[in-house]
Amino acid sequence: MRELSVVITVLNERDNIEPLLAEIRSALSTIDYEVIFVDDGSSDGTQKEIRKHADNRNSLVELRKNYGQSTAMTAGIDHASGKYIALIDGDLQNDPSDIPSMLQKLKDEDWDVVAGNRANRKDGMFLRKVPSKIANAIIRRMTGVYIKDYGCTLKIFKREIAEDLGIYGELHRFIPVLAKLQGASITQVDVKHHARIHGTSKYGLGRTFKVMADLVTMVFFRKYIQKPMHLFGTMGFISFGIGILINVYLLILKLMGQDIWGKPILILGLILLIAGIQLITFGILAEINVRTYFEGTNRKTYQVRRIFNGQNEKLEHS
Repeated sequence: MRELSVVITVLNERDNIEPLLAEIRSALSTIDYEVIFVDDGSSDGTQKEIRKHADNRNSLVELRKNYGQSTAMTAGIDHASGKYIALIDGDLQNDPSDIPSMLQKLKDEDWDVVAGNRANRKDGMFLRKVPSKIANAIIRRMTGVYIKDYGCTLKIFKREIAEDLGIYGELHRFIPVLAKLQGASITQVDVKHHARIHGTSKYGLGRTFKVMADLVTMVFFRKYIQKPMHLFGTMGFISFGIGILINVYLLILKLMGQDIWGKPILILGLILLIAGIQLITFGILAEINVRTYFEGTNRKTYQVRRIFNGQNEKLEHS
């Protein structure tokens, strides 16, 4: 087992491969490392460049088509053999020279994850920086995971944390939240950031809606994955209760001889009653699914960091 596996996902980054490998070799010369490139369906000859400049520390995982960055990261982690795993972009905007100090901090201070914070971003102000700051603030507020920069790919993990991240869909943006779901300890350090020289950015404003949709998923996972009834049940009983109050009010009006048929409030009361019943039912079904998931797969609802028996410590992952 090598000490460090560096996972790099690439999509049409042909001109960045040679300088990136040169920077990695220089930065990690004192570390026993491997580099795992995951090609996510490149069409510009990126794979040939990787083979051309690779050495015995480099490997290439070619995906059959473009699956997206999250799936590519998962493939890289699955093929990594290092005790620690680093994620880094293949566009030369992250700087490999930050990796040794991040790795040392993780080991010396016993963190599970050390994430990078692009303190001096070399991106456009209105198309990249401002939307990113707004998105980061919303994510911190809604998930309770206080990381300054969710968009920085450069991160280092203990192997057991990386293996169980469960990155699928577009959830690579929420890696700190996924790690926190495992009870991981996370810190963040300032890292260097460079302007893109070769190739074109794969990001744009269109991803904003994907981020917001994934954020809903992350909030649910973070707060309610083991207790969905607390979410659906609370909303259901509130809706049902308001519906009952409205209908009791209308019943009193009816008993007083007033005509209530066709009143908008009558329709609202009925909708709230039905919605309340449905939400409570969803909560019960979600609870059944959660129990089936944990009991059917023998997964624990907790994870043990380490066990101390008076003589030595034993790291656990369960």
